[in-house]
Amino acid sequence: MPVAALAADYPHGAFVAMHRHRRAQLLYAVEGVMLIEAQAGRWVVPPTRAVWLDAGLDHTVRMSGNVKMRTVFVEPGTVDHLPGGNCVVEVHPLLRELILAAVDVPLDYARGSRHELLMQLLLAELAAIPRLPLYLAWPANAKLRTICDAIMASPDQRHAVADWAGVLGIAEKTLHRMFHRETGMTFGRWRQHARLFMALEQLAHGEKIVDVALEHGYTSQSAFAAMFKRHFGVAPSAFYR
Repeated sequence: MPVAALAADYPHGAFVAMHRHRRAQLLYAVEGVMLIEAQAGRWVVPPTRAVWLDAGLDHTVRMSGNVKMRTVFVEPGTVDHLPGGNCVVEVHPLLRELILAAVDVPLDYARGSRHELLMQLLLAELAAIPRLPLYLAWPANAKLRTICDAIMASPDQRHAVADWAGVLGIAEKTLHRMFHRETGMTFGRWRQHARLFMALEQLAHGEKIVDVALEHGYTSQSAFAAMFKRHFGVAPSAFYR
């Protein structure tokens, strides 16, 4: 059948090693946070969101918190206007219920049956949902990846561009050019994105906003909240509502 769904639950810290699927995939977690990593970038997928992965994409999945994963597989070419391009999408109430219902649909559902109509409605909803800015571009250059890994490991560190350029033995302008070429954004912009994405994971677990702000390199809760709202369009306290 062109559409199929399944359910799988994972404990905190579980890791699904690098793999790919022949079909496109919508990954949704009823509970918990998923962190998806591919060669070109990373996606943070909190509850109320899902990630669409194109067919054939090599990726890993790390679970933060106990994750109740629900997956929808779609045959390539089944319908036009599906999300495409590997992106995070919003899961509104109707789409959520359709995903949950699809898990109980048998793989051999009959043509023209209620089950097929449900799957068709699921596809229609997928085609209508907007993309969300929950993607972090990841450089292919090994030297830049060293910097990125260090920032992810210690998001509160305040090394300037000059410091990182010195570590790599290159000029600041060269570092800026490399970052923009590899990620499409400046070093400072990339670090802002990285800090915000990591903060999402902690906010999803109910940690205090002020603690999250300080742990991710912000001098105050207000500074963090302002940057968060500028990027995501809502305050940190409202993101998971």
